[in-house]
Amino acid sequence: MKGKKVLITGGTGLIGKRLTQLLLAKGYEVAYLSRKKTNIPSVQVYEWDVDKGYIEENALENTDYLIHLAGAGVADERWTEERKKVIITSRTETIGLIQKKLKEKNIRPTAFISASGSSYYGEDTGDVRNTENTPPNNDFLSHVTIVWEKAADDIAALGIRTVKLRTGIVLSNEGGAIPRMAAPAKLGFGAPLGSGKQWVSWIHIDDICQMYIDAMEKESWEGAYNAIASHPVTNEELTKQICIALGKPQWLPNVPAFGLKLAFGEMASVVLGSSYLVNERIAKETDFQYQYDDLGKALREILK
Repeated sequence: MKGKKVLITGGTGLIGKRLTQLLLAKGYEVAYLSRKKTNIPSVQVYEWDVDKGYIEENALENTDYLIHLAGAGVADERWTEERKKVIITSRTETIGLIQKKLKEKNIRPTAFISASGSSYYGEDTGDVRNTENTPPNNDFLSHVTIVWEKAADDIAALGIRTVKLRTGIVLSNEGGAIPRMAAPAKLGFGAPLGSGKQWVSWIHIDDICQMYIDAMEKESWEGAYNAIASHPVTNEELTKQICIALGKPQWLPNVPAFGLKLAFGEMASVVLGSSYLVNERIAKETDFQYQYDDLGKALREILK
């Protein structure tokens, strides 16, 4: 491991920051591809400009592992047509540029690990248990994930072992859904969203980061995996467990779906949609060990 180089896109995001800490602790050399040349302790930052087709010289050289986390936040802004375009291109054109440069320079890292989304199966799949063999859907977020994974397959076509981690809701106190849900709960206003019956496929930040490391280090990992904990829960149960972890009561009625749709428009499907993923390949084909496969334990660690 010592001296092996991991090049990360989107390294300053939620997963990237924690993954960097864990990689550095293991003795890896970590580098980022970034739109701005910034100073980050212990990390070599290389500049890239996707619109101009530019990657700084030597960024890809001697790279052992490539991790692709870059992508505009799906729930950051209302989904205008322009925003939808950004959500797609920020994921696909970035991979396209890397693929082009790897081909030109004849560089072949040991593995390419790409983020992907649980929405591959659809924004709302009800009570269906989705395994890696479940076909994709045809709504917007499903389309985003399909083209994202197709771009990753272009890297695989160069003869590079490629892994795609279809990730659900990442539990962390540094960002994502939990701080947003915990804020009203801390004030005693915790309430399920919509019916509360929609399934949430979740994973603790440390477990998803360890999956990236296992996917890098273990040659048996290849293709798409449902990168989530073993037991999805309903939105109602997630809200309840957040309140328990905070030692707060949950007494408010559910936040009505129509209110969320008024506030968020089409993007409301992110919180109202039901997504039950089964981590079939992780469970059957790998020796991955979860640190936080129990929701209560995961939330206690995050909200302590």
